Amino acid sequence: MLLKEACVENFTDIPAALRAGANRIELNDNLTVGGTTVSRGVMAEAIRYVHEHDAGIVCMIRPRSGNFVYTDTELKIMEADLFVAQELGADGVAFGALTKDHWLDEEAMENLIGAAGGMNVVMHMAFDEIPAARQQAAIDWLAAHDVSRILTHGGPLSVPIAQTVPHLQELVKMAAGKLEILPGGGVTAANVDEITAAIGVKQAHGTKVVTFK
Repeated sequence: MLLKEACVENFTDIPAALRAGANRIELNDNLTVGGTTVSRGVMAEAIRYVHEHDAGIVCMIRPRSGNFVYTDTELKIMEADLFVAQELGADGVAFGALTKDHWLDEEAMENLIGAAGGMNVVMHMAFDEIPAARQQAAIDWLAAHDVSRILTHGGPLSVPIAQTVPHLQELVKMAAGKLEILPGGGVTAANVDEITAAIGVKQAHGTKVVTFK
């Protein structure tokens, strides 16, 4: 069965997304800037509702829009939000921290993964800012540090996903036996079957991966 992860903003669209066939929710605020962390109240109600309807939920942990190079204060905020997600029973969390030279901020990532306390950890599309030549090394590092999944477009979001399929296929091979590759960014209800079949995965992510509006 194909797992469809609906990327939603706050609680409002969750019931409709689940009715439309979403199996997992990625919970965000501010999707116009790529998603940030929701409030505790939104997170609590979303987790409760999703679990009552036998689906999974991943909470975005991102303190602001913009790049993924974070200050110590921002990382403290992210750790606090991770503790909240864990307390409230989230199935997973999505985050990513990079250095100015587009590599994983290893110290920050280790601390954030530790704060996740056993929840599934997803490296979000910050991964796509890592140069292609270093992505195998990044996959290996993430797998060794218990990251279970990478959400990736396979290239810049300005490039249609149909054109990034070849690189997504390469990423699936790089990650084989280590962690999951979750394609996103331009995956819709109309193309999800074609895209996932071409890449060779059984899951996909998107704001339009199911039709509920």
